Amino acid sequence: MSEVTVRFVDGPAHDLVRELPAEPDGSPPAHWILRHPDDAGPGTGGGPDHLYRREHPVGGGTWTMRFVRTYPVGMTE
Repeated sequence: MSEVTVRFVDGPAHDLVRELPAEPDGSPPAHWILRHPDDAGPGTGGGPDHLYRREHPVGGGTWTMRFVRTYPVGMTE
């Protein structure tokens, strides 16, 4: 499985860069739920989930994913 580099825009993960699985056409998934590590406090089992949606390529094989909304802990499990 190939990967594509994405930069998260807005929201709690603003400017975080990660490798995500690539779709057959080389783009990232249309939507991605990210549990940002900085949201997790000790003993909490993780923080809230943040929904991002694919935007557009920005060059150099990198795409942007824009913040949509945050789900409270446990809503996406």
